[in-house]
Amino acid sequence: MESATEGISKLGINGDFASSVPNLHKNLSLLSPDQIELAKMLVAMEQSHLFTNWPEPGVDDGEKKAFFDQVTRLNSSYPGGLASYIKTARGLLSDSKTGKNPFDGFTPSVPTGENLSYGDETFMKFEEAGVKEAQNAAFVLVAGGLGERLGYNGIKVALPRETTTGACFLQHYIENVLALQEASNAGQSERDIPFAIMTSDDTHARTMQLLESNKYFGMKPAQIKLLKQEKVACLEDNDARLALDPQNKFRIQTKPHGHGDVHALLYSSGVLEEWQRGGVRWVLFFQDTNGLLFKAIPASLGVSATKGYHVNSLAVPRKAKEAIGGITKLTHTDGRSMVINVEYNQLDPLLRATGNPDGDVNCETGYSPFPGNINQLIMELGPYFEELKKTGGAIKEFVNPKYKDASKTAFKSSTRLECMMQDYPKTLPPSARVGFTVMDAWVAYAPVKNNPEDAAKVPKGNPYHSATSGEMAVYRANSLILRNAGVQVEDPVQQEFNGQEVEVWPRVVWKPKWGLTFADVKKKVAGSSSISQKSTLALKGRNIFIENLSLDGALVVESGDGAEVKVGGSVKNKGWAIEKVDYKDTSVPEEIRIRGFRFQKTEQLEKQYTEPGKFELKA
Repeated sequence: MESATEGISKLGINGDFASSVPNLHKNLSLLSPDQIELAKMLVAMEQSHLFTNWPEPGVDDGEKKAFFDQVTRLNSSYPGGLASYIKTARGLLSDSKTGKNPFDGFTPSVPTGENLSYGDETFMKFEEAGVKEAQNAAFVLVAGGLGERLGYNGIKVALPRETTTGACFLQHYIENVLALQEASNAGQSERDIPFAIMTSDDTHARTMQLLESNKYFGMKPAQIKLLKQEKVACLEDNDARLALDPQNKFRIQTKPHGHGDVHALLYSSGVLEEWQRGGVRWVLFFQDTNGLLFKAIPASLGVSATKGYHVNSLAVPRKAKEAIGGITKLTHTDGRSMVINVEYNQLDPLLRATGNPDGDVNCETGYSPFPGNINQLIMELGPYFEELKKTGGAIKEFVNPKYKDASKTAFKSSTRLECMMQDYPKTLPPSARVGFTVMDAWVAYAPVKNNPEDAAKVPKGNPYHSATSGEMAVYRANSLILRNAGVQVEDPVQQEFNGQEVEVWPRVVWKPKWGLTFADVKKKVAGSSSISQKSTLALKGRNIFIENLSLDGALVVESGDGAEVKVGGSVKNKGWAIEKVDYKDTSVPEEIRIRGFRFQKTEQLEKQYTEPGKFELKA
């Protein structure tokens, strides 16, 4: 029989590079020219251990080819390829081992931004400017996560934002984009606002199914683009040797890279180029379970357009040392500067180390001068696209290995490089206009990310960020907005659900097309109206006007676009009672039990107006 070397040379393959890796050398004849190039790269990058357990040719050949299929994917999905990934990993792992401070040489200061107060004249001007600008915007939803951390096995965007109407997060987001599209194009031919969703292996098929089974929640299918994020290779040691999957010696172990991948995906897919050709000027990024976000979007977009920000980070006031990153300007001794999110556990020591002995402290407003980052970003597309042409969308990464002991020579388990979408400004030149827009948390931020057990352990006074608090925050925001518009809304009561004490306001909800902005709400509320604490009010239509309504119970009004409905008089009924549910009660659906309550719909007044015309509902 001819030797493996003779067989390889007959195929015209120079296998010298693999001579020190006998098991790879023997199998080279199985590989395509492209796969041989990848094998050369792996050997050059000191990854020969990947082939240690490869058997003779003829045994598991399909698995060997599948290994290189995976390497091809990992190589093509990372800017600069796997060699760049390994090289970056070695540098970051070396810095981690030596304890290098990423902020060495930087001094923090408060960046410039806009602090808005909901409902005042300035806020309303920015809202109006933002609505006008929305026709030139595109939206990007980062939705790669499952709800396991919440105690929910579905995709997070399928979770009901609130259970009065049952509308899920994705429906709410799409209806807001459609309402913005309509309001922005008023009197002109309608321009579709593009909507991209970053998915992952875990969420892609289920997101597609959710859209298709609900007819895309009223959006044109062509408006929506799904971009699937790939995972990255795991690292088994400080030398950045790629880790094999413990279950399969022919696979490299992979883990998620983080939501920073969204930038590279938008660039490599050609989506950004397509948007630019189509006249898009702004790209708005948001995460999957913040049910209040769109109340802050119009005004924030107005700030970007008015101030000419290349990057605008949405933010909320944060207490000093609160467990939320602070938006900070960092200036280096060499003159470089950037405006980025600095994690709360890094901000306080950084301030102390640079001439602020008290560290992160509240100023005269009662809050830290460094606003709280909520990971919602608005980019101006032109400068953003130009920057990505230079970087390919690569974001400054970090590594967070869990070491076995203080020597930092071995890991407890494999690690990987990670990146965050809000770290995009780290690569920008000092000339880039990077700012922020601060709005009160009650109107802008109520993420749903903690399960009931974890939420119940949150120190008193800190936000729970659970399905319970997220739903109650929607009712609170809507109640306060109606109060601002002149409605007498009764004070909330305190109740405990799933070990969390929350304010229970009247259950007020409306479709985005009813009250997209504060100006819209003000136009639709007149006279003297009141809503009791036990009440439920659901407004599902554009032209529903509240005038001299006294509500003590449940009222649901639905109207078609051609119907104009005036709602007034005294509506009194037994309403919808709140019934406690134990999150351990498996007889109750997951999406309900993680809230700790459900509605007992005892009695309501429910009216539908499907025909065009003017109507009056006067009880």
